[in-house]
Amino acid sequence: QVQLVESGGGSVQAGGSLRLSCAASGYTYSSYYMGWFRQAPGKEREGVATVNSDGSTSYADSVKGRFTIPKDNAKNTLYLQMNSLKPEETAMYYCAAEPGIIATMYHFEYNHWGQGTQVTVSS
Repeated sequence: QVQLVESGGGSVQAGGSLRLSCAASGYTYSSYYMGWFRQAPGKEREGVATVNSDGSTSYADSVKGRFTIPKDNAKNTLYLQMNSLKPEETAMYYCAAEPGIIATMYHFEYNHWGQGTQVTVSS
């Protein structure tokens, strides 16, 4: 059974940094692609960053240069390093995984989700 557990959310001032973690279990970690998504109240869930099963990454234009998505295969853990955070990035952040090679930014392509971790950025 696929299980994804996020942690690391919290409150930070604008311009600050946070690192989210997603501990994965129940599947062959290296054969799945994964992604980080976020959803603010009243808004649609959006893709933030993804990593293919081979480790190559993609980022939403809004976070390029500020966010990275390192993956530790030995620990079966995916991270989201977020720098220079903005108030409009306040949202619930979710980790997702799906068997395959090439990741997608479309949330409906993923069937496995964590419970989410809240990130609040104050101005």
